[in-house]
Amino acid sequence: MQETRYDVVGIGNAIVDIFGHCDDAFLSKHDLAKGFMRLIDAQEADRLYGLMGPAMERSGGSAANTIAGLASFGGKGAFIGRVADDQFGKVFWHDIRASGVAFGTAPATGGLPTAVCLILVTPDGERTMNTFLGASTELGPAEVDAAMIAAAKVTYLEGYLFDKPEAKDAFHAAAAIAAKAGRKTALSLSDAFCVDRHRTDFRKLVKSEIDILFANEKEITALYEVNSFDEAAAAVRGECEIAVLTRSEAGSVIVTQKETVQVRPTRVEKVVDATGAGDLYAAGFLYGYTRNLKLVDCGRLGSLAAAEVISHLGARPELPLSAIAKQEGLIAG
Repeated sequence: MQETRYDVVGIGNAIVDIFGHCDDAFLSKHDLAKGFMRLIDAQEADRLYGLMGPAMERSGGSAANTIAGLASFGGKGAFIGRVADDQFGKVFWHDIRASGVAFGTAPATGGLPTAVCLILVTPDGERTMNTFLGASTELGPAEVDAAMIAAAKVTYLEGYLFDKPEAKDAFHAAAAIAAKAGRKTALSLSDAFCVDRHRTDFRKLVKSEIDILFANEKEITALYEVNSFDEAAAAVRGECEIAVLTRSEAGSVIVTQKETVQVRPTRVEKVVDATGAGDLYAAGFLYGYTRNLKLVDCGRLGSLAAAEVISHLGARPELPLSAIAKQEGLIAG
């Protein structure tokens, strides 16, 4: 087996998150549905960006958030995602590397601009998201770094990226490289609507190429077209090595062929922004998994990371997760 250089390498949408505050009147004036996410084109992204007040810009995207969370625990993470050679591409490049994540995907020249998500936050904490997926959707097998994947214990795939044929080819290529190198492949289902679009392909992928599946309650019931969580948990058993199923305030359930592990949620004083909860849960779980911890402790690390990120604005941890985990006795001091 090739020498291990990384705990996890993530493959997903490379997006610059742009957070700004506004009031309800701003949303009404610009016909934006409060609390919802919509996909926009490059022209609308430029227009809204010009209308926003002071904003915070940082690298984002579901898998990128997970790998940044892993780094906050002290893990070694890498990310593969497509950005353009433009202003926001440089923002993404600098920010993801500053978070301690290895990122070496060459910026694309020509084609679509770098993806952005304009997140408008009202005083009540509601997020109205306007997403231009841009260059991130053009990722294909050419961007898959075989040496990086072979050197990682786990390759983590973001379901959001699965829409285009080139991205599907990239997923299959990455999973094949990982399997040949004796490594594990994980998949996040990302969103129930994403599952509805790709149910047949996702079920084939989970059964044949995925070792660790991450899904929330809506996603896993959508995948198996059942009405209850218990039915979905039964359906996924044996489909892959480990299914990690999150249930918000009900905690999480980890399903293997031989056991079902219940994990209680970490208590949160106040939920400020639920963005990134699933991403950070995956970060904590994978940090524990790549250190051969018991599944229940992997889940507890996931719950801890999710609790930290929903207690403030944004999808990245504000405090070092390693320090919090040590304080809670989940990892050695």
